[in-house]
Amino acid sequence: MQITLKAARVNAGLRQVDAAKAINISKSTLISWESGKTSPKAWQMQQLCELYGTPIDYIFFPSNPL
Repeated sequence: MQITLKAARVNAGLRQVDAAKAINISKSTLISWESGKTSPKAWQMQQLCELYGTPIDYIFFPSNPL
């Protein structure tokens, strides 16, 4: 089963602002990742997965439509 990055955050009970602060990024950066406009670097994704308690294999990113 795969879930979105946003769903992983919500399942972890975190607000965007709290998740962003926890890994030292801006809230707008997290919003861009969750919407599929940009993607985190591998080490940032690892931090998010640890924070959310979700294996990286379970998360997928929405594709940005053309």
